[in-house]
Amino acid sequence: MGVGIAVGLSGFAFGVTSAGSGLTVPQTCALSLLVFTGASQFALVGALASGGNPLTAAAGAFFLGVRNAFYGLRLSQLLALPRAVRPFAAQWVIDETTAVALAQPTRRSVRIGFTVTGLTLYVLWNLTTLLGAVGADAIGDTDAWGLDAAGPAVFLALLAPMLTTTMERVVAGAAVLLGLGLLSVLPAGVPVLVAALAAPAALYVEGRRRPATDGRPGTSHDAPGEDR
Repeated sequence: MGVGIAVGLSGFAFGVTSAGSGLTVPQTCALSLLVFTGASQFALVGALASGGNPLTAAAGAFFLGVRNAFYGLRLSQLLALPRAVRPFAAQWVIDETTAVALAQPTRRSVRIGFTVTGLTLYVLWNLTTLLGAVGADAIGDTDAWGLDAAGPAVFLALLAPMLTTTMERVVAGAAVLLGLGLLSVLPAGVPVLVAALAAPAALYVEGRRRPATDGRPGTSHDAPGEDR
């Protein structure tokens, strides 16, 4: 509940930011109800606010949301939910519910953690999105408040502790450099797509650095009876 409440309240920042970028209240609320993945939502409205093409903005948001599919592969094994329930549970497969679920020791506590976090966050996120969108006019200049930074700040706070290896830090750093370096060159929404290339590039370099197997006896992993 603590995670759900803390992150759910940041939906207010999304509501204000979305309304400030030109989206209507129904459009803003539909994003939170149907998309329900904060980073993708902020990426979409941020690109639109910068004058980006709607298709490019949607593509950037989509690729940020793809990570949830990989979360689902792991959670499907841990939760082991009935088939009829899985489509509804899939709506709650996000960073926060995954983090809470993976920290639990038993299947029962995994299900409880996932459900309580998902329910608390979904309800609060949508309520505060509505409040932010409706109250955007009363706040005035949203840029002066800096509320557009709230979503990325929450996302970085969740991501930073997960960067435990050198390779992960290199990928994250390269992605930041690509994204920031191309902001003034490419249309809004495109830099985040290009930044994703940091991952395969870093993996390629890492693969080239590893010593290649030269085919001599004893070097093959498939050789029976060989010590590894």
